[in-house]
Amino acid sequence: MRRVIAILGLTWLVILPAWALARPVKTNDFTLARPAKNSAVAKRAKDRAAKPFHDSQELLKWINDYRKNPEPQRLPQAVKAMSEFGVTRDTDQSGVYIGFVAGVLGANPRIAEDLITKMFPLPPEDQVLVIKGIAYSGLPRWRALLTKFVERMPARRVLIEKYLYGNKPTLTALSIKDDSSVIDLNWGYYFATGWEAPVRRIVAALELSLDKDKVDYLTIGAMAKWTLAQNAARNDDLLRMLKKISTDVDPEVRKPLAEVIDAAESYELAKLRKDALASIDELKAKGPESLRNYNWWGQAGQTVLALGCVAAGALGQVEVGIPCVIGGAASTAALKYLSPSP
Repeated sequence: MRRVIAILGLTWLVILPAWALARPVKTNDFTLARPAKNSAVAKRAKDRAAKPFHDSQELLKWINDYRKNPEPQRLPQAVKAMSEFGVTRDTDQSGVYIGFVAGVLGANPRIAEDLITKMFPLPPEDQVLVIKGIAYSGLPRWRALLTKFVERMPARRVLIEKYLYGNKPTLTALSIKDDSSVIDLNWGYYFATGWEAPVRRIVAALELSLDKDKVDYLTIGAMAKWTLAQNAARNDDLLRMLKKISTDVDPEVRKPLAEVIDAAESYELAKLRKDALASIDELKAKGPESLRNYNWWGQAGQTVLALGCVAAGALGQVEVGIPCVIGGAASTAALKYLSPSP
């Protein structure tokens, strides 16, 4: 009898834990509360991702605040808003937005493909934003990623193939000296990431502000100088970054960078404009007749002089001196403001 009781007791000890684990869990059990909570968090994240942008000012404010509070899940909505507001169709002023898209993709490699998928459908004229955003992202496998979306953009197949098989340069290979819009591309990448690399590329262009031979180089250098000072004056993190960069920068850039830092700290930005115009006037006076022609400013100068307005606008600054509109620049007014005296 004792043996029978012992066997039954041992059997009960084996069965009881299994029975306890198999019993239905009450609805107020903690294990059920956690999925409910996670579900609520996921819903809020989904709602934020789906929240549309009502105007370009709201879009630019989000871009400006992005570094402090990254929301990559909203990038598809942002791209659709860029398309709706038409901010990327002006090639002179689309650089900030292209650079921003590239930066968000580059900083989020695990979800980059999903983000791009959600950007579609897009009109063919706005698909350039996606193509360049992928190509400039810096992702190690950006070509494979771009290839996956060829069929979604048949109207842009030629451009895609130039990036995949041709000699179209990526962001780090673009020269500010050869293309002034690269300044805004790098600002956009910085707004998306807060990384030092794009700022260093803009800083390197400060060498052009010392050029004594070409007005276009001198102008591009002056605009790089102005945008760095203007943005650093409103952004302590950027100012600290510039000070760090100044410790190991190339000798030829050290002086103009010091002037940028001084102007940002004292908020004496007008002096940068005055010095730039003095240099341009001097070069006009001493240069050949072709460089004294004021019409040059209406052709090559407008693009360059409009750049800082867009970059400053992305930081929420519309009172910076150059007549700006949120989401773009009034290049004619900018030309009048920054053009050298006749």
